[in-house]
Amino acid sequence: MAPPPPRAAHALLRTPKRLAALPVSNELAKAVLIDTTTGTGHVVMYNPEELKFEQGNQFAEVGIPGLNASPLQYVRGKNRVLTMELFFDTYESKEDVRSYTAPIVRLLDKQPQTLAPPVLLFSLGRVQFRCVLTDAGQRFTMFAPDGTPVRSTMSVRLQEYVDISLEVRQGLFFGSPTVSALVNPALTPIVEAAGGSTSSSVHVVIAGETLSGIAGAYLGDPGRWREIAKANGIVDPLALEPGASLVVPGNGRSGPGGSGRTS
Repeated sequence: MAPPPPRAAHALLRTPKRLAALPVSNELAKAVLIDTTTGTGHVVMYNPEELKFEQGNQFAEVGIPGLNASPLQYVRGKNRVLTMELFFDTYESKEDVRSYTAPIVRLLDKQPQTLAPPVLLFSLGRVQFRCVLTDAGQRFTMFAPDGTPVRSTMSVRLQEYVDISLEVRQGLFFGSPTVSALVNPALTPIVEAAGGSTSSSVHVVIAGETLSGIAGAYLGDPGRWREIAKANGIVDPLALEPGASLVVPGNGRSGPGGSGRTS
């Protein structure tokens, strides 16, 4: 007489048929690029083997004469970038593989409504990334006897899309308190040599600024731009170089919007 089956087997035998028939799937989620304008989804043929995310910050060097190293000014964060390689193979069906790659490449085209490429959503299971397609490079590595490409590897670069309303104001660019603490002692001998005082300020030029505008903000009088030009040896007041550091001598102000000249 055979030994009775283990208790686990008894339990399995007693499982109702309606429960035993429930579908169980271990299939991986498919990567898809969704055009958020039209709702069209472009499912990749094979999931990418890896996803590479890049993220960083942008800093500007504040050039101060006499320092061995320039202080750094935080400018802004960089949008995240996702890069990956997508594989397409139609060798068995002998279809033109471009019929699968072309819809993804067309996501680079601008839309008539917005005059810009569409905003996309890359989805792979729990990975959700709102982005735009910035680059799509194709390599065709296999061809049918008639020359039809049947295998392709596509390098895709997606850049994060952030929906945010920004009020852009033209104005003056200032360093952080840490930068100011380094700049003021470093400028003391330079300012004194120029015949100024330690109340002078440093201004970092941004694109589109003029000496008269800087003089109006710091000195309260746009007509005093010649004082700044003389202190910095500027010949052409209309050719300011963005990123250049200017000494605003003896202004008696703490910067744009300061309390004005002291008596």
